[in-house]
Amino acid sequence: MSDGAHISRRTWITSATSVVAAGLVRTQADAVELTPQQAPANAPRAVGHYPSPLGERAPDWEPRRTYREALSSVSWTPHQDLMGIVTPSDLHFERHHGGVPTIAFEDHEVLVHGMVERPMTFRMADLVRYPQVSRIQFLECSGNGGGVYNAERMPTDITVQQIDGLLSTSEWTGVPVSTILREVGVRPGASWVLAEGGDAPLMARSIPLEKMMDDALLAYGQNGERIRPEQGYPVRLFLPGWEGNTSVKWLRRIEITDQPVYTRDETSHYTESLGDGTARKFSFVMDAKSIITFPTYPYALPDTGWWEIKGLAWSGRGRITRVEVSTDRGASWMDAQLQGPVLPKCTTRFRHLFEWNGNETIILSRATDETGYVQPTVQQLWEARGTGTSYHQNHQRAWKIAPTGEVTFGLGDLV
Repeated sequence: MSDGAHISRRTWITSATSVVAAGLVRTQADAVELTPQQAPANAPRAVGHYPSPLGERAPDWEPRRTYREALSSVSWTPHQDLMGIVTPSDLHFERHHGGVPTIAFEDHEVLVHGMVERPMTFRMADLVRYPQVSRIQFLECSGNGGGVYNAERMPTDITVQQIDGLLSTSEWTGVPVSTILREVGVRPGASWVLAEGGDAPLMARSIPLEKMMDDALLAYGQNGERIRPEQGYPVRLFLPGWEGNTSVKWLRRIEITDQPVYTRDETSHYTESLGDGTARKFSFVMDAKSIITFPTYPYALPDTGWWEIKGLAWSGRGRITRVEVSTDRGASWMDAQLQGPVLPKCTTRFRHLFEWNGNETIILSRATDETGYVQPTVQQLWEARGTGTSYHQNHQRAWKIAPTGEVTFGLGDLV
């Protein structure tokens, strides 16, 4: 970058829009090979196409979920390709245990029974009559990040999508569970709820009654449309900020109890064996986490100078209040700018200016939420839980920039 194009960090903070527009700061678009779009010399004033029953995406924007080629129960959201905080419904990650069932809206029922005064069965036509609410909040699989936790096999050629693609954010619409529980009348002494899905294995989880009365939702809408089949159509339980498997899809039954049921799904799958020989059960809340989405693998920085680091942060405990970025392997940290809106239990975008001088370095991010919780290092998680856990791996992610400008996952270089 020439002397005439040099800008200070203070200039960036006070006039970020103008310096980016002037081309003095490089962004993600500068690190990818763009297809030239050549306009005709004399563009005719031809009539465009007319309205149609369904719209279509921009012709030059084709993000895709990734998934295992064989019969699979999982697909990953392409965060490196997205804008804002809401994930398009068809790019929302998938995770299911027995395939996506075929259920008719008009035939589906939700039974609410157990320790209640009035056991009731609710058809979908009944549920949509109750006053509905909408909330923009994230949903995350507890296994998100599992590919970069094992100290013995730390990959370098892994993308943001492969690391944290089991996370998506939607506007969820439905009826609060508390409304339905007040309708049936919960008996004294009740403290837990069993939620059971209508898929082949009848996926089921025990949920504290307190959470169900707080902010749980019977969600039948997603991003302005009916919830999609792979997300639980016609209705799913949605528990904001809690591990995704508790937000039981294709919900068919709610049983009020006075103790957890210890189903197969919460004993064999979602109980963590720790390094000291004990087990961590009912680890519901998704702790604060962040990931840089650019610059990351497989991008390369073609030149030195000012580059915009950007990423996502989120916490199941509430709002993100701070994101810090390190561009020197964690030796020092600087505050990133948070991009509004900053909502509770929702993804938040952040940005940070970085002047790359051509030397090898490692960049990281760490998030802090409104409870004061700070995203830990991977060493801190290993010390607390051991190296063999499969869930809740919210450690700091690292990206290595080589002198050539090539970017790879760099956590292995720090441990």
